[in-house]
Amino acid sequence: MVFTSTQRQDLTEGFTANLVVSASVAAYGSVLGLMAAQKGLTWYQLLVMNLSVFAGSAQFVMVDMWLPPLPMAEIILAVLVINMRYLLIGASLNPLFRGTSLSHKALFMHLVADENWAMTMARFYKQPTTTWFLLGGGICVQSAWCFGTLLGHRLGAVITNPERYGLDFSFVAVFTALVFCFWKGRQDVLPWLVAAVVAALSESLMPGKWYIVCGGVAGALAAALLSPRGIGND
Repeated sequence: MVFTSTQRQDLTEGFTANLVVSASVAAYGSVLGLMAAQKGLTWYQLLVMNLSVFAGSAQFVMVDMWLPPLPMAEIILAVLVINMRYLLIGASLNPLFRGTSLSHKALFMHLVADENWAMTMARFYKQPTTTWFLLGGGICVQSAWCFGTLLGHRLGAVITNPERYGLDFSFVAVFTALVFCFWKGRQDVLPWLVAAVVAALSESLMPGKWYIVCGGVAGALAAALLSPRGIGND
């Protein structure tokens, strides 16, 4: 592929703009790597997951559900539910992708994460921005993610008793932090309550990890129906 000078510049600027946030991405990834090592995943398996899924919260759920025999249907549905937010992220990026080919959209959108999306949109509202800036940020974030998970995986291979250091609590700690990051106000109380109740009931009535899917779908539907512009409104 031959890049123009403008594309190279935008790619470099996107990569550079995401260097600071990528430090936290690497730290976050090290927790996933530690969990993956304790679950018995090899670094190669983790790398394939990083390159194919590339979604932090979804990967945490995948690793948590990684128990033989693998519940593939449950894992796929859980990942789809968790990543539904990318429908809105993709819609917000429509002005940048207007006029590009389907292959261009598929390749560039695969490397969209919350971090480089936020940096791209912040720049978009200030000055003309292209998808190459978005791609540069995606390469930066994914590189940091892979580095962090590798570091955590190596650490997990060395530490044979993570409970001794309280590292077994990492999954709960990460998701507690994610939950509070997503909190937007009192309007979230009922959807979250619905998700929690449905998940608890599903966990007691259904085998495996289906409670993750059921709780996520129920919470999303509750939020949509309770929204001022809920389902059925113009």
